[in-house]
Amino acid sequence: MKIFISADMEGISGVATNQQLKKDSEYNRFRHLMTQDVNAAIEGAFRGGATEVVVADGHGNMSNILIEELDERARLVSGNNRVMCQLEGLDETFDGILFIGHHGREGGSERAVINHSLAGVAVNEVRVNGVVVGETELNARVAGHFGVPVLMVSGDDAYVAEVMQSLPHVEGAVVKRGIDRLAAELLHPKVAQGLIREAAERAVRRAKEVSPLKLEGPVTFEVEFKGTNQALMTTTIPLVELVAPKRIRFTCGDMVTAYKLFWACVIIGMSAVNGVLGAVNA
Repeated sequence: MKIFISADMEGISGVATNQQLKKDSEYNRFRHLMTQDVNAAIEGAFRGGATEVVVADGHGNMSNILIEELDERARLVSGNNRVMCQLEGLDETFDGILFIGHHGREGGSERAVINHSLAGVAVNEVRVNGVVVGETELNARVAGHFGVPVLMVSGDDAYVAEVMQSLPHVEGAVVKRGIDRLAAELLHPKVAQGLIREAAERAVRRAKEVSPLKLEGPVTFEVEFKGTNQALMTTTIPLVELVAPKRIRFTCGDMVTAYKLFWACVIIGMSAVNGVLGAVNA
């Protein structure tokens, strides 16, 4: 059985503030914790019957997990020039996907720790076929295109509850209780990692019972950006329509094509914060 793990950092055990994830602060501490949380998921997956595990590092520059500390049974997708963002490497050969250390969406629960939607500097809201989605719900639809079901998530309690509203079958490992966007009541990492290990094992054991979230037909995205400059610059892509000063819309024939176009729009939106050529010397 082949399992894919998408790992983020805001929902990792021990994380309570964005400052902890900045490179001039405590970042290296939390790289270790992120790797340990992922290792707990890998171990649980193998206990549950996995024969192969691929991990995609999905936070920030997407090269946070320490390969020398990673469970040697797994392979790691690292680095940030990716067409498929947090899902690089996923295809129809996988039997399930686990989301480790992920977080709530922008505009969701006020208690979700470091809540945002893929790019906190750029995106206010994402809708797929009219439904507001966070990163996990979005990625679940992409995985569904490949016939891969979401089996498990780990993060704070508000995030897990948010995901279960649309994916009630998932196993959830709650590693902290959200107090505010920048505050949490934390479990000790060893306790949290025990919960992750157990949830991953249960999830993989019942993988064949879970159906993928598959969208049929054309897929329409609406994305609200934080700045008018960000939204406008995405319309350099001909398929993208500006429908309000900060909101764009586009339709593609399938979920994967739409996801790639969305990711391209986010890349443009992030680069447009201070002007897309702001860092280029004339």
